[in-house]
Amino acid sequence: MHEVFDVDTDKQKVLVRDLNTSIERWEPYDQLLFATGASPIRPALKGIDSRNIYDVHNLVSGSLLKQALADQQLKTAVIVGGGYIGLEMAEALHMRGLKVTMIQRSDQIMSTLDPDMGERLGQSLRENGIKLYVNETVLGFEQKDGLAVAVITNKQTIPTDLVILGLGITPNSDLAKNAGIPLGPKESITVNELQQSETPNVWAAGDCAQSYHIVSRRPIYVALGTIANKQGRVAGMNLGGRYATFPGIVGTAITKFMDTECARTGLNEKEVKALGLQYSIGLMEGDTLPGYYPGSAPICVKVLGEKGSGRLLGVQIVGGRGSAKRIDTAATALHAGFSLEDLLYLDLSYAPPFARVWDPIVIAARMALKQG
Repeated sequence: MHEVFDVDTDKQKVLVRDLNTSIERWEPYDQLLFATGASPIRPALKGIDSRNIYDVHNLVSGSLLKQALADQQLKTAVIVGGGYIGLEMAEALHMRGLKVTMIQRSDQIMSTLDPDMGERLGQSLRENGIKLYVNETVLGFEQKDGLAVAVITNKQTIPTDLVILGLGITPNSDLAKNAGIPLGPKESITVNELQQSETPNVWAAGDCAQSYHIVSRRPIYVALGTIANKQGRVAGMNLGGRYATFPGIVGTAITKFMDTECARTGLNEKEVKALGLQYSIGLMEGDTLPGYYPGSAPICVKVLGEKGSGRLLGVQIVGGRGSAKRIDTAATALHAGFSLEDLLYLDLSYAPPFARVWDPIVIAARMALKQG
């Protein structure tokens, strides 16, 4: 119940307010760590303050939503945003028997995937009865007695009992910004490999701080619990008198909708083009297990490699059960700086209950390698 409202980096002190008594005081520091996290994006739209509009950002917000679903006779839901949160909430609400509509402003869900891979997820949603509208923008919410009863877009009005916002998050960096501490991508706090900011004796870690992308070799903002934990460990070790560095990330993420799994790591085509790199593509469509073994599921693997050097740039996977966790092999290869050729000769495990003789990732890498 204490909150910092101001930071004076010249005098090395912070203004702290006791939220119970409103008493303020300046507290000195030798070292200052920003671990302020991030907040869900909640645009200033008409009716956004409705009681039945939720963002699922932490345990508290998740518990409130779960309680509302238990207490009320809800039949329909609209999810705004087709990212990781939107996809997972679509599954949860669908399994509870609600009729779910998803609205995505861009032309595909899961924009971290290439369009051809994202469309496979979109097809899975439609096949399971989810109404999916892409290239559609939410303009506001029709409100009655403090509740949103309809979602208004630039194309239609959709009646609903519940709204979930999955529009992403933004770093809680205003305090740092006002103190003159330099910010980086998406207003995240700029840090080096030690988690030090560019301001003396000021550090940052977690969802408020930037990361270094090992493949693009540029700073990036990615807010995931896995990254936050590693950055926090590095910052804590350095503040505690030891020495540690955070080498960076490769952008690995994984999720699913019903029986369709998806994962990605490294760079997608849009990101590769933005770097001006020439690249090759290996696209493998097949099965997770040998065709003669029961329990096999379809899988599609897309591998991107740099032309000339043969450097592995990124991998995307969409498929049935047992598909997506293969992304860890690709993530490890990216951390190690593997080429497509290196990936080809990995000594991966094989037995019919688990995998094919040639893993789908290796087959896709071989296809990309043929393009030079």
